[in-house]
Amino acid sequence: LPPLSAKEFRVYNRLAEHMDQFVSPTPRHTYPPTPSNPTLTPRQKHTHFRHTYTTLTTACDATQTKKLPPKALIARGLEFCHHLTMHHTIEERHIFPVLARRMPEFRRELSLVGQHKVIHRGMDALEAYLEGCRRGERDLERGEVRRLLEGFGAVLFAHLDEEVEALRAENMRRYWSEKEMGGLPM
Repeated sequence: LPPLSAKEFRVYNRLAEHMDQFVSPTPRHTYPPTPSNPTLTPRQKHTHFRHTYTTLTTACDATQTKKLPPKALIARGLEFCHHLTMHHTIEERHIFPVLARRMPEFRRELSLVGQHKVIHRGMDALEAYLEGCRRGERDLERGEVRRLLEGFGAVLFAHLDEEVEALRAENMRRYWSEKEMGGLPM
């Protein structure tokens, strides 16, 4: 395909930019953050979900001297689960079905939707644990929160990258005309 003009690029890249804006504050950490690699490279995207995930895992680090209070950790964790569930529900009901008409990566049986299932199995376990802590049925164990987060973190981070990559201009123009782009959801 010929190179895109600046205008065409903006049209075709709209969904990727929207997805990044929906989930992107400022860069912080890669998955998993380590002392030797605490920041993202310019090519990597950081998202609100990544930031919240990192905040939660950092709050569970035994070496961390400044920790979120237990109630704040529980509230932040439950909010994370709620926001990610809403995000995926909107995608699966309103966005992916339209994109899947032409784009194989958005079909139900393939990777992106399959990743939602893996993420939500782990997230459901985290949410159930945190709800039990919130109701006073169990004591909050930060190590358990971290273990539950790490059970789906790698899949979540790969999913966020793959989703935005699939929505990039270079890929979108393979399936949609410039005019059709204006009618796509988001």
